Amino acid sequence: MKIKAIAVLAGLSAAAMLGVYANSFAQGPAAADAEAQAREAWRETIVRTSVPAEGCFRASYPDIAWNKTECSVAPNIPYLPRRGATSNTVGDGVDDVAEVSGVITETVGTFPTVTGVKSERDDGANTYSLQLNSNFMSGTAVCSGHSGCQSWEQFVYSSGEESAFMQYWLITYGKCPSGWNKSGDDCYKNSAAVSVPKIAITQLANLKLSGSAVLNGTDTLVFTTETEAYSTTGADTVVDLGTDWHESEFNVIGDGGGSEAKFNTGASITVKIAVTDGSTAAPTCATDSGTTGETNNLTLGSCTTAGGTTPYIEFVESN
Repeated sequence: MKIKAIAVLAGLSAAAMLGVYANSFAQGPAAADAEAQAREAWRETIVRTSVPAEGCFRASYPDIAWNKTECSVAPNIPYLPRRGATSNTVGDGVDDVAEVSGVITETVGTFPTVTGVKSERDDGANTYSLQLNSNFMSGTAVCSGHSGCQSWEQFVYSSGEESAFMQYWLITYGKCPSGWNKSGDDCYKNSAAVSVPKIAITQLANLKLSGSAVLNGTDTLVFTTETEAYSTTGADTVVDLGTDWHESEFNVIGDGGGSEAKFNTGASITVKIAVTDGSTAAPTCATDSGTTGETNNLTLGSCTTAGGTTPYIEFVESN
């Protein structure tokens, strides 16, 4: 279960926190910096605050309580598993992944530094997906009786479809179960979706995507913009993520169907993948271990790791 993130604010309520910052309003740039810090503290808080029940929820800055909202139907678009990289750009297997020896219960993906990003295109401008993906899992209960089957879960924000949801996969499963869609030899289906606006790629540094899993309980997606947060849930037993989640991939890539997100020349993005697995040990940077089939036109730089209360990996991609 997610920790209650109010502790992150050292006991201050959101209103009290903002009151502190409001006292510096007349200080010009200092006040702007304080407001930016307050919003980042809110994003960090809300992404780690448990939703009160199953379903779809929304929260607006500075509130740190989730409010029920209507779920929507996720787009029937396959966000494909990797098929084998054909270039050195990011995606289709070429990606750094946070790997742990235990079982991950939560991953938070962010872009702490973004420079030179002016435009991006897939089918159109500002069309991309943020994906937080698990490893391919063998031996889960859902694959029982299906030789070679692997289960897989994705936490997805689709800018083109203005939607956030989880997509579940049964890879090399054979005849798909009722309610699942066929994609080659694989099967996929979606969770309920929460509607999210189309966010310009120039706002990438303000976006955060979190995925969590509770064994035999509920998996939860949280997506935050600068001042809004959105969440949806699904049963962990759909693909048994809580059983064997030990790698997490996170990136900004094409918006489904194996497509590519094309950034302008001179773009540079720092990707941070923070994991919770009950340990303070630094995760491993697992090179070329990405699981998504979508790509971008950036090239990976070196990957670093850190342990502590929020272990993470971090790397730069640029063109």
